[in-house]
Amino acid sequence: MTHLPLNALKTFEAVARLGSFQKAADELCVTQSAVSHQVRNLEDWLGVALFERTGRRPILTPQSEDLARAVILSFGDIAAACKRLRAPEGTKPLVIAAIPSIATSWLIPRLSAFRTAHPDIDIQVVYALHGQGIDFDEVDLAFTFGPTPTLATNLKSIPFLSGESAPVCSKWVFQSLGRTHPTLDDILGIGLLHDTDTNGWSQWFKAAGGQTPHALKGPIFEDINMLRTAAFSGQGAALCPLALIHEDLAAGRLSKLSDVTILDDFFYYLIMKKIPDLNKVPALNAFVNWTLNARSTEQISQKA
Repeated sequence: MTHLPLNALKTFEAVARLGSFQKAADELCVTQSAVSHQVRNLEDWLGVALFERTGRRPILTPQSEDLARAVILSFGDIAAACKRLRAPEGTKPLVIAAIPSIATSWLIPRLSAFRTAHPDIDIQVVYALHGQGIDFDEVDLAFTFGPTPTLATNLKSIPFLSGESAPVCSKWVFQSLGRTHPTLDDILGIGLLHDTDTNGWSQWFKAAGGQTPHALKGPIFEDINMLRTAAFSGQGAALCPLALIHEDLAAGRLSKLSDVTILDDFFYYLIMKKIPDLNKVPALNAFVNWTLNARSTEQISQKA
């Protein structure tokens, strides 16, 4: 077997990944004719056609799909390895992406303890937004939420906190009900507060064995932080993750309306690369260990 035509393979990878000869040419800083020439050379070397050229957009042939996947992954791995080995340009912070609920309810209030324990580690916290992908070339660790996550092969996840959620309201609203075990009608009577949409309360009424009201009225809030604030101020009942409002319950800022929960199979996860940036491994390990220890310590104190 002769030497692999690496330039032609790189050109093919760019066309397959970008879906365009012109975009590949722009990325590689060459002309479109040069890209076409490299692809033709590779087709001659392999003895098969790599693209169907009947339309405006190059379409991979069935024979070339496996090759495309292989070269895209391989060149991606090579680029990532080179990036990890390049000499660092000064001290770069550990970049942590967190969904708003974790960022404001758990992470940020505890960051001073981490900074005290590790004053030499710089931290940058950014939002991880629902429905938007996370670029793990720019982010070292992310806090996400959902059922068991579907991950790329280069990522790993650690279950961090349970997503189990129960209905809560402000303490004075709870006291105004005049009973320690409110009924479904009581909860409806104080009004419902919704997180993103009304699906949460639909699930909860089903779990509680009651009939779901035809019209689940009440304001809808974009995230748990706004929802929690609305519950604090006595605007109604909200479904909140118990792991994030434990201190609110303990301090009496919120009261639990029922022991019936939903989202028991959802978790907040820590997600990171299996092979992180070598220059950041010590800082990343220190942060992960501190985070898990803080969680475990708090869970023990909550059970005591």
